[in-house]
This record gives sequence, structure tokens and C-alpha cells, in this order.
Amino acid sequence: MKLTDAKKQFISSWGAFGTHWGINKTMAQIHALLMISPDPITQDDIMDELSISRGNVNMNIRDLINWGLVDRVIIPGERKEFFTAEKDIWKVATQIIKERKKRELDPMLKLLDQLEDVEGDKKDKNVKQFVETVSGIKKFGGQADKMLQVMVKADENWFVGSLLKFFK
Repeated sequence: MKLTDAKKQFISSWGAFGTHWGINKTMAQIHALLMISPDPITQDDIMDELSISRGNVNMNIRDLINWGLVDRVIIPGERKEFFTAEKDIWKVATQIIKERKKRELDPMLKLLDQLEDVEGDKKDKNVKQFVETVSGIKKFGGQADKMLQVMVKADENWFVGSLLKFFK
């Protein structure tokens, strides 16, 4: 496969995978392009490469920066803004985990805290069932939160080694 075809396939596939991580396809495609680019690139480069509008690039770059996946780069003597992405996939994965945790798991756990404190007779079977269900989900969410925190703080080699031991 030629490099140009391989790049197109990677960008297309990363875009499809991105939708499973909670980001839109175009945002993931821009991220893919920036990851495989050896040098920082401009908005115009992204527009040309992916055939998308300036507004679409601008909006998605801003979101990628907010996610902590892309950085603005200042190149002395250049008037245009340049962008680059983290190339280390472990750092990319842990950053995505941190963002998804912050956007999804943390609000859910906060809501479950509020729901667990429901008013009513604790002996009533409806109240009891509701509290048990919410408490079970909250406990599971808390365990998932702890696991994600360990993974984010872990060194890649330690994590992979521990994962391999788990599956033996």
C-alpha cells in the first residue's frame, strides 16, 4: 500500500473509531492527520487534506485543544497558527480517559449521590428497590472510577505487564 493510501485509510478509520470515544468523526480525522504529520500544520493544510470548511476545522481544533489532544504551536516568522498532536498513543489514550471520566462518569456519580438520598420509608419495597439499584450502580461506578484513576496514573509498562498477568 502506498503511503498516501495508507494515510487516507488511517485518517478514515481513526475518524470512525473516534465516534466510539465520544468525539465526532471530523474531530477524530483532524486528530489523526495531526498525529501522523511529522511537523505542525496550519488550518489551511487541514482544510486541503480533509476537504472540510474553515469553520469546521476551527471548531474541531478548538474542541481538540479543550480535550488536551492538540496544541497550538508558534513558529517564529510565521503569521499563521500551526497545530500539532501528541504522538505517544499511551498519553493520547489516558487523556481521552480523563476527559470522558470528567464529562461522563463524574456527573453520573454526583447524580447517583443525590438519588441515593431519596425521601421515603426505607421499609417500603419501592423505596428499598430504588435505593438498592442506585447504590449498586454507584458502587460499580466508584470501582470503575478507581480503576480509571489507577490506569491514568500508571506507567505504560506497569499497566501492560499487569494486564498480561491478569489474562494468564
